[in-house]
Amino acid sequence: MSPRATAEALPETLDGLPVAPREFLALVSVDFTGTYQVYLAAKDERIKMTRLSMSLLSAPFAAAIALTGAKVISPNMLTSWQGVPWYLFATVAAFGLLSVLPFLRLIEAVNAHMRTARALNNFRLLYVVHLKDQFSALGWTPNLPVDPRYPETYAPLAWPGINVMMLALVNSSYIAVGVLGMIGAVPTTALLLVVIGLLAMIHYFVYYVRANVSRQRRLPHNPFHFPNVET
Repeated sequence: MSPRATAEALPETLDGLPVAPREFLALVSVDFTGTYQVYLAAKDERIKMTRLSMSLLSAPFAAAIALTGAKVISPNMLTSWQGVPWYLFATVAAFGLLSVLPFLRLIEAVNAHMRTARALNNFRLLYVVHLKDQFSALGWTPNLPVDPRYPETYAPLAWPGINVMMLALVNSSYIAVGVLGMIGAVPTTALLLVVIGLLAMIHYFVYYVRANVSRQRRLPHNPFHFPNVET
């Protein structure tokens, strides 16, 4: 029998087999475990990247304290914009740029975990379709999402989205202050707001574009011609 004929006969064979409760309960158990592990991994990755970003962003303050303690610069120099040495502004800009790395890693981590959650939803939809009669006999159905398009990667008001956007705002502030300080520009409120806003929009645009790439995905290659169960 050819692989295609075997694949086409597979759904009917599955529908005709009796499924014991322990078998589909094992599927549900694996499903819940997989979903739980995805959420734990996503939370752990966000915490790690946030900590790394906060460590990088705190480095200019540590450098200023070290230089003041070593009497390389006077504390009075740090009380005015014009008195701050150019190399401190350069340090602020450099670590603002370095903090873009955990920002990008956070976006990739969010995408990876969302794709994993979607794969679990697709697997859940597959066994729910084939075991719907057994679930109906028990009067119970899995109270879990079965839409492979859920959850959306681009969710500005969700915790990952808020985390990414706040990190973008802080990074933009560091880069703007550092660059304006190095070139000796007058730090007016309007100028700072405009530069920080433009840099934050660049961060936000990167997040929007990268997160929406997974929306425009093609169906995987299916040499055995299994039926597509995506909604």
